[in-house]
Amino acid sequence: MQAVLVLEDGNMYYGTSFGATGETIGEVVFNTCMTGYQEILTDPSYNGQIITMTYPLIGNYGFNDFDNESDRPHARGFIVKELCDTPSNWRCTIKPEDYFKMHNIIGIKDIDTRSLTQHIRNFGSMYGAISTQCDKRDVLMEKIHEYKNKKRNLVDEVSTKEMYHLPGTGKKVAVIDFGIKHNILRSLKKHNCDLYVFPHTASPQDIMAVEPNGILLSNGPGDPKDLPEAVKNIKELLGKKPIIGICLGHQLLGLCLGGDTYKLKFGHHGGNHPVKDLTTGRVYITSQNHNYALKKDLVNDIHITQINVNDNTVEAFKHKYLPVIGIQYHPEAAAGPQDTAYIFNDFVKMMEVSYNA
Repeated sequence: MQAVLVLEDGNMYYGTSFGATGETIGEVVFNTCMTGYQEILTDPSYNGQIITMTYPLIGNYGFNDFDNESDRPHARGFIVKELCDTPSNWRCTIKPEDYFKMHNIIGIKDIDTRSLTQHIRNFGSMYGAISTQCDKRDVLMEKIHEYKNKKRNLVDEVSTKEMYHLPGTGKKVAVIDFGIKHNILRSLKKHNCDLYVFPHTASPQDIMAVEPNGILLSNGPGDPKDLPEAVKNIKELLGKKPIIGICLGHQLLGLCLGGDTYKLKFGHHGGNHPVKDLTTGRVYITSQNHNYALKKDLVNDIHITQINVNDNTVEAFKHKYLPVIGIQYHPEAAAGPQDTAYIFNDFVKMMEVSYNA
């Protein structure tokens, strides 16, 4: 079946449908990972987005029951050059076509993803529609415009609704869930952390009631400025316990410390982004997934510790006096390299120092 992709600027791509049929609209972004498509699809930070995979062949190892980063896929749609019909892997439990149908994901293949990626790089990420029902540019562009102007609470759609407990024998961590990936929780469990996972709406009093040794602000979708209540709550927690913010959590920390954020032209999405540590000079290869970044003109009490080699954006900071660190990339990887797994060691050490103080 034919499918069509229309961007909000009128660019149009014809291809072949896979997965579910119908129509879907979202912000079109591109991801440069060669593998890890299942982790990408199930990453809650992609809520509201249509993902373009730049690697030309997707699905060659199928899908399984082990690599999910949440309870379901969150992508609004999926764009590939070629979708593998004959996956081969000992863990494969379902073929790509069946996976997309099961989760009602509308996909389009057989289009020039290189051309699409270059277009987004040149003109910035933009909204688009994939349709198997309509190929009229004007009709789809009008639907895109209507969808774009609707206000959605992307974080509320993916955050847990109730606090839950993952027991451990180590440090007690209060996790604020803005759309957390499972591998962040798994990474903390490797350190035997005792985890209390809270909704993004949890009050500072609720969080402090479990007497945590530290607080983690998770990744999540959308613009950090859409979460003023979260910024207010985080401000109340500053200085009470060690805090680490990852991705969206990093941006929220920056806002509550007096910094500002802005939208990147086409975002960072992939498992091969180089990040330079300004203290050691070492370059790490990192996994990233965000459309927003912190501005460099942070307040005097904030020390920028790492920057992106490609565009010099802020990748990490720490507070000069408080036990607070922000990490823009994903130290838990999945999908991506494991260069920066040491971040969780640093967080545990920070809790130990604060706990013993």
